[in-house]
Amino acid sequence: MLKKVLLKAWRILWKTAMWFLIISVCSVILFRWVPIPLTPLMLIRCVEQKMDGKEMRLSKDWVSFDELSPHLQLAVVCSEDQNFLKHYGFDFEAIEKAVDHNETHKRKRGASTISQQTAKNVFLWPGRSWIRKGFEVYFTLLIETFWSKERIMEVYLNVIEMGDGVYGAEAASQKYFHKSAKDLLKSEAALIAAVLPNPRKWSPAKPTAFISRRQAWVLQQMAFWGGVLKYREEEKEAPSTAKRKRK
Repeated sequence: MLKKVLLKAWRILWKTAMWFLIISVCSVILFRWVPIPLTPLMLIRCVEQKMDGKEMRLSKDWVSFDELSPHLQLAVVCSEDQNFLKHYGFDFEAIEKAVDHNETHKRKRGASTISQQTAKNVFLWPGRSWIRKGFEVYFTLLIETFWSKERIMEVYLNVIEMGDGVYGAEAASQKYFHKSAKDLLKSEAALIAAVLPNPRKWSPAKPTAFISRRQAWVLQQMAFWGGVLKYREEEKEAPSTAKRKRK
């Protein structure tokens, strides 16, 4: 009897795993070309707003890669993931430094790459459990396999949270600077990048002294890179002069 129960449970588990594998791979391949309509985080935030008695707000406007300011692309790389063009989803050097830092500091430092953040935002829910982290690793490997770096950047800048109810570069540009994302100046792009660690606490519309310092640091890093982000395979080496310290 027990053997039959275990065998049935194994078959259910096996079928579930196979269906998950098929659906997840097909979804990643589909989203290689199709814009992301909604993300789990967007839905969760809407529910939170409703539960808090607030007006439900969800501002987003998908734009193509060519309509995303090169300044903003470079700014988020300098701010969030300076090895973006070189790694395959994970920056192990940054992870090691974050672990060493977090062992001796109360203020924790993250090491998530742009690829990891994209995988989390598109396919998963917020949280710090090991189960969610495991799924994040899985989806990060999938998007690095099936998507180009340009596509990862395009999706990242279209779905990332940039304010309370504000998602993506176009919505943020319109809200904070009253212009299209493709027209952002370097200083404006750096300011948006500066608030990404906590966009619900900080705002480009009212930068604190701390955010202004982060903006200046991002602009400095952008200058080290020469003001351009090159995606082609033969040009993936990051400038050796770039300072990789995470702020």
